[in-house]
Amino acid sequence: MAGGEPLVRLQGLRKTYNTGLPNEEEVLHGIDLAIQPGEFTALIGPSGSGKSTLLNNIGLLEAASGGSYHLSGRDVTGFNDDERTNARHAVLGFIFQFHHLLPAFTALENVMMPGLIGQRRGAGADGGRRLATDLRARAATLLDAVGLSKAHDKKPQELSGGMQQRVAIARALVQEPQLVLADEPTGNLDTATSDSIFALLRRFNREFGTALLIVTHDPRLAARCDRIVELVDGRIAGDRANVVSQ
Repeated sequence: MAGGEPLVRLQGLRKTYNTGLPNEEEVLHGIDLAIQPGEFTALIGPSGSGKSTLLNNIGLLEAASGGSYHLSGRDVTGFNDDERTNARHAVLGFIFQFHHLLPAFTALENVMMPGLIGQRRGAGADGGRRLATDLRARAATLLDAVGLSKAHDKKPQELSGGMQQRVAIARALVQEPQLVLADEPTGNLDTATSDSIFALLRRFNREFGTALLIVTHDPRLAARCDRIVELVDGRIAGDRANVVSQ
C-alpha cells in the first residue's frame, strides 16, 4: 500500500449488542487502532475485556455499531454481508483455538478448503481445474512446511491436537493473506506444543511478511511478539512496542 498506509485502521470503533433492548450492552467503546503490514502483534487482556469481539470485527465476521474501519486501504465500514465476505476472503486468514477442521476431509483437503470456496465464484471448467491443481500443490507445500509431509491423506481424527493446529495454520495461509487473525491458537495445547506452534507463526511472519494479530492469555507468548496491545473493559489500556531477541 502506497504511502505506508496501515493494513488495518480503526477509528472510534464501537460494538453494541441487543441495541434498543433492555439488555443493550456496548462491548467496544471507541477503539482507535492501526496495524501495519508485517506486524506481529499480541492482543491481551482479562476475560470479558472484548478481545474476541474486537477480533471478530477486524475479521469482518461482525459489523461494527459505530466508528470507521479501513482494511488494506478500503473503507469497509458500511459493507453488507456479501461485501464483508469478499473482503475477508481477499485479505484475511483465521486460526482459532479449536481448529474447526472438517472431519470428513483429509488434511490436504482441509487446507485447500478456503481456496475451493473462493473458486466456486470464479473460473470455468478448464480454469477451475487449473486453479484446483495449483491450489493442491500450494496446500501440499504448506503441509510440508509445517512438518506434516506424511499426513496429507490423514483425517483430523487421526492427528494429535498439535498436528491439527498445524493443519489449521496451513489452511489460514493457503490464500496468502495479508493478515492472519489468531484467537488463542495455543490455548488448548501443552507448553512444548504451544512453543512449536508459536515458532511456526513467527517463521511465516518473518519469511513471508504476513501480519499477525494474536489473542493470547499466555504472557510468555505475548512477550515474544513485536507489539503488545492491551484491552480492558472494551478500551485500549496499553499499546507498546516490544523488543524481541532474534
